[in-house]
Amino acid sequence: MPGERILVLGGTAEARALAAALAARGFAVVSSLAGVTSRPLLPEGEVRTGGFGGAEGLARYVREEGVALVCDATHPFAAKISRNAAEGARLAGVPCLRLERPAWTPQPDDQWTEVADLAAAADVIAPGARVFLTTGRKGLDPFRARRDITVVARVIERPEPPPPPSWTVIAARPPFTAESERALLLSERIDVVVTKNAGGRREKLDAAAALGIPVVMVRRPLKPPAPVAASAEEMVALADAAL
Repeated sequence: MPGERILVLGGTAEARALAAALAARGFAVVSSLAGVTSRPLLPEGEVRTGGFGGAEGLARYVREEGVALVCDATHPFAAKISRNAAEGARLAGVPCLRLERPAWTPQPDDQWTEVADLAAAADVIAPGARVFLTTGRKGLDPFRARRDITVVARVIERPEPPPPPSWTVIAARPPFTAESERALLLSERIDVVVTKNAGGRREKLDAAAALGIPVVMVRRPLKPPAPVAASAEEMVALADAAL
């Protein structure tokens, strides 16, 4: 019910939308950010930064802060955080809900090779390929050893340690337009796009499809069972029902 304290685990655009929607409904919202981005876009309401110390630490925070509900609105590939959220909520005796954007599905013009993880993605790239890598700065390591490919990596913040000198690194924050994505793929003479199935906007996928460029798509990791909402509005309804 309104007035209850809700912990939103976030850092995503969906988490920011959820914090605003829950606050508008009258809930007391605290958003938790992992702290991996130096200049994050902040959500409405109270914000804390940094980890909890695993599931037991999250459970302790929930009990001490009087949190009535945990909303996991982290990135679809933040599997460890989602596991800790589910287990921490269970230990604390409160519900855990998950807000997760729908995964992309192949469209008629898409040329996808789906793989289980980043290591498999690095393995399937043909020698000599020019690769547009959009796996996030924490997803670069499997590709560092591929000295036989040319990499153009787009990240929000420049990675540490720095990538090989031969790489081109583009530091940019989404959203991107269909026109800019098409122009980038053409100007960099990209042969293959490598990305994780994060869902959301499809501009880079549509640009690749229009240009006949294949995509290596990393499947989402499995997460614990939980009631799942696809939008902030759906999550507010789930929160109302849970409390």
